[in-house]
Amino acid sequence: LVSVPSSLQYQTGSAFVNPASFANKLAHVAPPNMHASFTMAATQLAVGPKKSKESPNVVVLIGKKTHIEGGLAKHAPSVDETILNAMLEAAKPGDTGASTSTFLPAQNGGKATKLVLAVLPDDVSRHNSPISAHSITSLVQKEAGGKGDVKVIAALEEDKFVGPIACAVAKAFPLFNAKSAAPDDQPEERNIQTTFVREDGTEVDEEARLRAADVAMEGVRLAARICDTPPEQMTPGALIEEAEALAKTLTGVKVETIRGEDLFKKGYGGIWGVGKAAESPPGLVILSYEPEGASEETQTVCLVGKGIMYDTGGLSLKISGGMVGMKHDNGGAAGMLGGFVSAVKLKSNRRIHLLLCIAENAIGPKAFRNDDILVCYSGKCVEINNTDAEGRLVLADGVAHATKHLNPDLVVDMATLTGAQLVSTGKKHAGILANRLELEERAVRAGRHSGDLVHPLVYSPELFKDEFKSKVADMKNSVKDRMNAQSSCAGTFIEQHLDKDYKGEWLHIDMAGPSTSDERATGYGVGLILSLLEVKGFC
Repeated sequence: LVSVPSSLQYQTGSAFVNPASFANKLAHVAPPNMHASFTMAATQLAVGPKKSKESPNVVVLIGKKTHIEGGLAKHAPSVDETILNAMLEAAKPGDTGASTSTFLPAQNGGKATKLVLAVLPDDVSRHNSPISAHSITSLVQKEAGGKGDVKVIAALEEDKFVGPIACAVAKAFPLFNAKSAAPDDQPEERNIQTTFVREDGTEVDEEARLRAADVAMEGVRLAARICDTPPEQMTPGALIEEAEALAKTLTGVKVETIRGEDLFKKGYGGIWGVGKAAESPPGLVILSYEPEGASEETQTVCLVGKGIMYDTGGLSLKISGGMVGMKHDNGGAAGMLGGFVSAVKLKSNRRIHLLLCIAENAIGPKAFRNDDILVCYSGKCVEINNTDAEGRLVLADGVAHATKHLNPDLVVDMATLTGAQLVSTGKKHAGILANRLELEERAVRAGRHSGDLVHPLVYSPELFKDEFKSKVADMKNSVKDRMNAQSSCAGTFIEQHLDKDYKGEWLHIDMAGPSTSDERATGYGVGLILSLLEVKGFC
């Protein structure tokens, strides 16, 4: 993370990446005549009050119409009240929000400013976020996604929404970009400033809130950048190295990596079996955070992320275009990594272990086959009847390790696990399974608060276990009936690999749908984890 100055002006820039080193990696795969315009750190995000000598190119006032008419309007650039009222009248928010804009004349020889009123829906349903997070992202991206500096002035109903609104804004400005450019072109530097205004017109200047917003923004952009990076660069080894490097920057974090054939030797047959055919070997990376003053009473949480860096489907090959976009199949690991780093930077009072189950589901002479039997870390033998149901195999090893060795009170696994999740809960809501009703309700509240929405799937493991019956092993890895709640079944498979003596909470998050939008990663999961862990400043 970028170091934080003592003032309330927090800068969100590179999202933990070294652009120069990454550009060098890109150069290794680019032809000599390709000039990659690598603009990962060109757009800087910041939160909190800021005095600037220069006017921004774009000012976006975003909130419900009543809030813009009230306290928010006084923070707009000087504009005739008649024009402002006409703009408000023209914006019909409907269900998803609407925007209208005008240009204000240049002042004192400066530049003209585009003024945008982004009006959010007046009401949302009970399964949506009260801040209309998706509307914030789409409206800001539409009106401010081009060039020049931007100031976003966001209306705030409650201070607890500062961090979630910041996450929604961050999703409008993804980092990864490898579009070609002229040899001497330099990427344009942009500054995106977001301030938060209460209904009474006062600006939020609380240090803890702004610090949390800044860190969450970086976490979101980190997660999205990992997913958006092409698999030629973001290999299993690259993510392992990045996670290890991040761990060294965090106070109170230790890292352990089990990689390559050591996985097989130590019994992690799921991760090894899925990833052994790839040029870059698979790995299990465990980052462990011990908060200051931790005791036996400190709650321990294990976050387990699916990190399939590319999914060909294996020998059950994805065909008819189904392989396109599978660079995003590491969204669970990326979101968990962003959430973990953010929680640690914000000094969570929980003991947190992050387990990244990293592999590439490749095709080659060493690829695992249908009819193979893998012995997972739980000790259970799994007959393979679909090599394209690989995510649950790596997660099985992850949750088994967590519950055998780390003594957790709560295990959360997150993955772009099933296409069926989109059918079950759609493109905006992840599907969840929880072994306790209170945990399920807690997760739904965390989703609504953070804007990373979730909705319960059917939790009835006793009704779904038969889908995996095998004549020769403890279970198969894919269902026999694809019309029987596939997403619930996939989660049930993972649950069966929890240690038999584990008595704590378990939450499964299938976020195949909300992990991407319009071919870009969203950074989903970072805000959800911060809300679920009730990290100070974000909640």
